Amino acid sequence: MQFVDEASITVEAGKGGNGCLSFRREKFIPKGGPDGGDGGHGGSVYLVGDESLNTLIDFKFQRFYKAENGRPGQGSQMSGRQGEDLYVKVPVGTIVIDVETLEVIGDVTEVGQELKVAQGGRRGLGNVHFKSSTNRAPRRTTQGTEGDRRELRLELKLMADVGLLGMPNAGKSTLIRAVSAARPKVADYPFTTLVPNLGVVKIGSHEHFVIADVPGLIEGASEGAGLGLRFLKHLTRTRLLFHVVDVMPVDESDPVAAVEMIAAELASFSPALAELPRWLVINKLDLIAPDERAAKVAEIKQRLGWEGPVFELSAANREGCDELVQAAHRWLVEQRQQVLESEDAAQREREMRERMEQESLARAEERLARRHRRVVEKDVEQDESDDDDDDWDEDDYDVEIEYVR
Repeated sequence: MQFVDEASITVEAGKGGNGCLSFRREKFIPKGGPDGGDGGHGGSVYLVGDESLNTLIDFKFQRFYKAENGRPGQGSQMSGRQGEDLYVKVPVGTIVIDVETLEVIGDVTEVGQELKVAQGGRRGLGNVHFKSSTNRAPRRTTQGTEGDRRELRLELKLMADVGLLGMPNAGKSTLIRAVSAARPKVADYPFTTLVPNLGVVKIGSHEHFVIADVPGLIEGASEGAGLGLRFLKHLTRTRLLFHVVDVMPVDESDPVAAVEMIAAELASFSPALAELPRWLVINKLDLIAPDERAAKVAEIKQRLGWEGPVFELSAANREGCDELVQAAHRWLVEQRQQVLESEDAAQREREMRERMEQESLARAEERLARRHRRVVEKDVEQDESDDDDDDWDEDDYDVEIEYVR
């Protein structure tokens, strides 16, 4: 199945039913009086988190969702039936943004969570509500109101324990293939990964964690260069980052400069994301002679001033992969245990998550705002071009006008 992490849809809530104009007319009961009932409220539209979905591909084929209208009221003070609410299933991790106002409506983060995105119209009142001592036969009713209609932008963030990041062609896809059942495309040229990939890393019979491979980052990714801004958001849902480094880049670039550049892009996109634990994974050591590996790794660590965990491996040959995943599993178990046992640790994690979410949402709003400005500027340029065509100039005096009776 194709992975789709962005989609645009239109939702429309149901219209409220109109109130009824009616009078009671029964045999032997003169002056029965008004008995028009109320209409029913229009149905609302909700997005619901569903664990069976992991992509927004369905919204590429169906883009319009409408809730049911409320039914009009009837005589004998019978109210119209309320319109059925519409529940649209979305993957957990979906952010909902109003395209017109750029407002972030909400974030579906749990299975079964309901997020109202369009309010149903209010019902109209029947004439029974307008009777009084001075108006025994009111002919007044109210109409049901229209339901909300919204253009929405859905953005999906992957829910994973570990995120892979690094330059294009650093070996991230090869690593996820080596440690999980995921089979992303692998080739000897950069930007082979164009969409994120998820892999489940199994530890024994019952233990596992989820790892996410996102497309390679380049300089300026936090400002929208390449695929970076679109996919950096996925890393905000992870607990641990593997910074994969190609020890022998094909273009003979400096691995240390690549690490520093990626770190700067992380901090620019989200300072909180840059504070996540990050392990240095030096990959493709099979390209170096065994007696030179230790010196090369020591040089990289020394130039970076790296004090965190460092893992040496060759993902293509699966060398060192078991040690990496075992260490990651132990770390994740310890972190979960700390969060369960310590309220301070749980509070710190919640605060960091909130910071990353706010910073990521701010970036999403900026990106949509830039896109909106480009559309507006394009429309203005088109209007100016059309106006130029209509302007009167000296050449227009050459037009011969003939009056026909």
